[in-house]
Amino acid sequence: MGKGPGLYTDIGKKARDLLYKDYQSDHKFTITTYSPTGVAITSSGTKKGELFLADVNTQLKNKNITTDLKVDTASNLFTTITVDEPAPGLKTILSFKVPDQRSGKVELQYLHDYAGISTSVGLTANPIVNFSAVIGTNVLSLGTDLSFDSKSGNFTKCNAGLSFNNADLIASLNLNNKGDSLAASYYHFVNPLTAVGAEVIHSFSTTDNTITVGTQHILDPLTTLKARVNNAGIASALIQHEWRPKSLFTISGEVDTKAIEKSAKFGLALALKP
Repeated sequence: MGKGPGLYTDIGKKARDLLYKDYQSDHKFTITTYSPTGVAITSSGTKKGELFLADVNTQLKNKNITTDLKVDTASNLFTTITVDEPAPGLKTILSFKVPDQRSGKVELQYLHDYAGISTSVGLTANPIVNFSAVIGTNVLSLGTDLSFDSKSGNFTKCNAGLSFNNADLIASLNLNNKGDSLAASYYHFVNPLTAVGAEVIHSFSTTDNTITVGTQHILDPLTTLKARVNNAGIASALIQHEWRPKSLFTISGEVDTKAIEKSAKFGLALALKP
């Protein structure tokens, strides 16, 4: 575990990654190449049913400044400029999308041994202001995540979270949607090769509960197997193999155990890096 509590988005991240990361029912291909000057160019394509989406991302690094330029099939240009540590523990991020004039945003992140703060403001006349803060240590931390719309004068987001970490167990509790839903997550190393995770989400307005449990097992240093199931009867599994350094091949599948007459969904992802 690193020093400090991290950012608010780190609360429950281990469990979310185990339960949801890399699962998909689409076909995705990603290839990254590097120019002699160190410019990274990443091209990706995703097939969603009959729809095909693609984008090209170019990343340039100069000392502590990273610039990302991405163009997608809808002719949108996404630009992100990151300045890493202009001062100790500080990161500055400027992002905007063309032609969306309201998409501009400046974000500041600050990491300390006992605090993690992130704040952003939209570059418009009536911006949306986001603020999140976590205090504590890498063992126990408490945080909040707020979003304020200066045009309407209302808080559009008001969340709170609590996290407990030790060497082999991570537990978190989040109050989301302005207090309407409560999410509890759990991540545990059973042994060095196997981890289990669970998430329970309760909605106070509808009294609905969503329960998801999953596991991850390292078959060998290059191959990982994951599986999950939720209380709606949706079961998923994937196998991911690193067939060469930084190049991943992932096959995932999903089946509705309460309607086995339906066709299973399969996803395929291939990521190539030199």
